[in-house]
Amino acid sequence: MSSLLATVLSDASPYAAHFAHLTAAVPQPSGVPDVGGGEAPPGADDLLKVLRWVAWSVTALCVGGILSVAARMAIDHSRGGSREHARGLSFVLGACMLVGSASGIVGALI
Repeated sequence: MSSLLATVLSDASPYAAHFAHLTAAVPQPSGVPDVGGGEAPPGADDLLKVLRWVAWSVTALCVGGILSVAARMAIDHSRGGSREHARGLSFVLGACMLVGSASGIVGALI
């Protein structure tokens, strides 16, 4: 608090009565509420089952993506094709990393 404001708001100041309502009306910070672990709503088990199915499906798609890139690499190599499959493989591996770390990312943000 600045010294001028401290002087005006001090009890010895003639202005203290005029500004007393300002300091009384200022709410004190209450801090961050502790929500704890929370309580799962009704039907949360079904939602978790659907999320497990989605995670399993996406994992299967990632494995299929890696196999697809490998098949294209083998076919193009036998035809004497170029080596442009690194980009496709990097996208599939990036998706695999996101799938594997999804719960960790969400846990860090919550």
